[in-house]
Amino acid sequence: MLLPEVLGFRLYGKMREGCTATDLVLTVTQILRKKGVVGKFVEFFGGGLSELRLADRATVANMAPEYGATIGFFPVDAETLNYLRFTGRPPDLVNLVEAYCKEQGLFRTDATADPIFSDVIELDLGTVVPSLAGPKRPQDRLNLADVKKNFQDTIGGTPARKTEVLLDNGTRATLGHGVVAIAAITSCTNTSNPSVLMAAGLLAKKAVERGLESKPWVKTSLAPGSKVVNDYLIAAGLMPYLEKLGFHLVGYGCTTCIGNSGPLPEPISQAVKKENLTVAAVLSGNRNFEGRVNPQVKANYLASPPLVVAYALAGRVDMDLQNEPLGTGSDGQPVYLRDIWPITAEIDAAIRSALEPAMFEKQYGGVFEGDDQWKSIRIPTGGIYSWDEKSTYIKKPPYFDDMVDPATSVTDLHGLRALAVLGDSVTTDHISPAGNIPADSPAGRYLIEQGVHPGDFNSYGARRGNHEVMVRGTLANIRLRNQLAPGTEGG
Repeated sequence: MLLPEVLGFRLYGKMREGCTATDLVLTVTQILRKKGVVGKFVEFFGGGLSELRLADRATVANMAPEYGATIGFFPVDAETLNYLRFTGRPPDLVNLVEAYCKEQGLFRTDATADPIFSDVIELDLGTVVPSLAGPKRPQDRLNLADVKKNFQDTIGGTPARKTEVLLDNGTRATLGHGVVAIAAITSCTNTSNPSVLMAAGLLAKKAVERGLESKPWVKTSLAPGSKVVNDYLIAAGLMPYLEKLGFHLVGYGCTTCIGNSGPLPEPISQAVKKENLTVAAVLSGNRNFEGRVNPQVKANYLASPPLVVAYALAGRVDMDLQNEPLGTGSDGQPVYLRDIWPITAEIDAAIRSALEPAMFEKQYGGVFEGDDQWKSIRIPTGGIYSWDEKSTYIKKPPYFDDMVDPATSVTDLHGLRALAVLGDSVTTDHISPAGNIPADSPAGRYLIEQGVHPGDFNSYGARRGNHEVMVRGTLANIRLRNQLAPGTEGG
């Protein structure tokens, strides 16, 4: 058995004030994509680990699919044990982890000799700066100050378009290229990380106190990766400020990252379609591939939760958030991002005051018990899965019904033709989309024939257990460019 190549990623130094775990992970993703780590393990090591919370490490490890590695991981150390204790693990388990890892030579301290790797790259944490990634790939990191130019380059000199719309709440708004249509704190470890969630809440609090509001055309949402997040944001007194800016709790886990923010409000949707506007989404997820977030949103930027809130306040990506004001405060004075950005000491104080081990025990102590709805589900009996012929989510695949005799010799295939000839940066989302299912697509038409209303389509990702949907979704990404049909876009 061939063992995978292990690349060492040495971290040293200390993160500068104002930078978040998201800024670090976008930097790491850019570096590793450039390096090329497909099929490799990446182990992070070095003195910089002592400066990183466990949640920050988890955020970096979670991005392994985006930087291309088989896995990204960190060694066990004192911070690992602190996390286990803080999240309510029994003392006996914590002691066992510590004893086992030390006995096996897996426990890291600042005095531990560095492991020997087949290859090593380095990053000074002090060089990490506030960042976003976009407009369509997670490895395309941008300094915050460069987002404006990046968007302008994205639209490539398309004439500026402006159109006035009447929003559902009766507000009139002028929309054009670069408006933020979606601002979402969503999905993955980015929204299970107390430091960035508290930062978002504190920024929201300062913004509200200065009299700022989210722009009325921005669709905002909060979908943490853990139910504990809701508990500590409430305990810290920050939920009312997030809600004041439109970041109401909509659920937990994957939402906008996989297209589950739903459609744009009808007036905005019509304006985008009529004027062919290039509008933007800013989300704290980890995937921003073309067509995945929303079919009408062409520019998608990954950002930290506090920057998501900031862009909801600004309402545009075609601006320099570091030097242009977010808006005008209740005192008539311009308010800049630097005026409301929380410092590390404020974030740490909020975490210490609001986050308790009991919260993890409350939410996860009986996680396998389930609530009354879960307990009331009728469970089929028998040792073999009982297929429901009427289900449009899980359908028995036919691929094994008429199998060729395994003893038959493998033969060459002849007369095959290409269905698609594709260029660079083709992702799994182009080949097998995970986002929205358009009503006029083959998969959409199939679901309608089965009696499913378009409002109940959900996503390709949610229906991946139905081969009838997924085979119709092959190469169905709305931004796919097939070189067999030059000048066209879509499946």
